[in-house]
Amino acid sequence: MEWPGWSPDVVIAATDGSDGSLRAAHVAASISQKNDSKLFIITVVRPPEGWWGIGGAPPTATALAKALDEAQHSVLDLTVKDLDTEGIDVQTVEELGDPAATIIGFCSEVDGDLLVIGRRGAGLIERFVMGSVADRLAHYAPCPVLMVP
Repeated sequence: MEWPGWSPDVVIAATDGSDGSLRAAHVAASISQKNDSKLFIITVVRPPEGWWGIGGAPPTATALAKALDEAQHSVLDLTVKDLDTEGIDVQTVEELGDPAATIIGFCSEVDGDLLVIGRRGAGLIERFVMGSVADRLAHYAPCPVLMVP
C-alpha cells in the first residue's frame, strides 16, 4: 500500500504479549519495511500498587524488579522473534508505569509518526477500573494511531 504524501519515519508498536498486540506488531513491521522507517517496539508494565492478596506480603524490591524485568523481556522476545525485521532498524523499549500515559509520552519523546496498537489486550477487570488502554491511546496520542483488531 502506498501512502500518498505521507511516509512515517518513526513507527511505534505497543505490545503486551496479547494476540492483538502481536498482530499490531506485524502490521507495524510491514509498514516500517515498506517505508524504510525506524521501528520501536515498546512494552509497559504497570507495577503492583499495594495489593498482595489476603495475608500476603509484598515481594522484596529485588524480587519485584527481577519479576518485572523478566516479564518485559518475555513479552519483547515473543514479539520480536515472530516478526520479519529484515532491513528494519528495530529498537525495543521497556518501561514501567501507566501503560497509556507512558506510551503517549514515549511517542512524543521520539517524535513518532505512527503508533500501531492492538484493539484489546487488558483483561476485563483492568478495562473496567482504568478504561481501555487502546481507547486512551486513540484519544490522546500525539500521532496517528492504527488500531489492529
